[in-house]
Amino acid sequence: MSLLNELLSGPIGKELIEGSSKQLGLNKASTAAAFGAALPMIMGAMKNNATKSEGAAGLLKALANSNHSSGALLENLSSVLGGSNIDDNVLQDGGNILNHVFGGQTNNAAEVLGKTSNIDPAMASQIMKMAAPVVMGYLGKNAMSNKVSDENSLSGLLGSLLDDDDEYVQTAAKIQDFDHNDDTIDDLANKFKQKGNSQGIIGNLLNNLLS
Repeated sequence: MSLLNELLSGPIGKELIEGSSKQLGLNKASTAAAFGAALPMIMGAMKNNATKSEGAAGLLKALANSNHSSGALLENLSSVLGGSNIDDNVLQDGGNILNHVFGGQTNNAAEVLGKTSNIDPAMASQIMKMAAPVVMGYLGKNAMSNKVSDENSLSGLLGSLLDDDDEYVQTAAKIQDFDHNDDTIDDLANKFKQKGNSQGIIGNLLNNLLS
């Protein structure tokens, strides 16, 4: 997962996890585990949506929005996370993104994330609301620099972020269609946990925090 690892293991990832840890009162290891699962979960769900023309058009429109296309949030994390509370506008934007991506399964997505990283579902929900605008900002910035303007180029961008690993996409799809499959919350959480451990995402995040 080269580009996702680049995001999480670089200065943005470090600032995101350190700032979120302080704001939410979580230790850095739990925060890193949560973001290490939340970002590929959201990206996987977006890639799944983008396989449909309507979903791709909606995502392209959202990426063209000035709130996301410039990637300004990524340059302003210290302001967003540095005060006494997390910026309400960011959380509202995150909630809107999640509802669009996961539809009626947003709460189940938070349950999966909570089980994946051993945190309370309400805390997991907050982390997902913080992660979603970061994903959109990162996608928007890359979409602009790579001149992404259609379904094929969007699919290519999402594939590069996930290193063309469809396991995340398939697991995210099961969350999106949770009411119509046989997987439980625990099953899906274990899949994300095993995937993160096998690819060293969490370890890379913790090493980044300690460096």
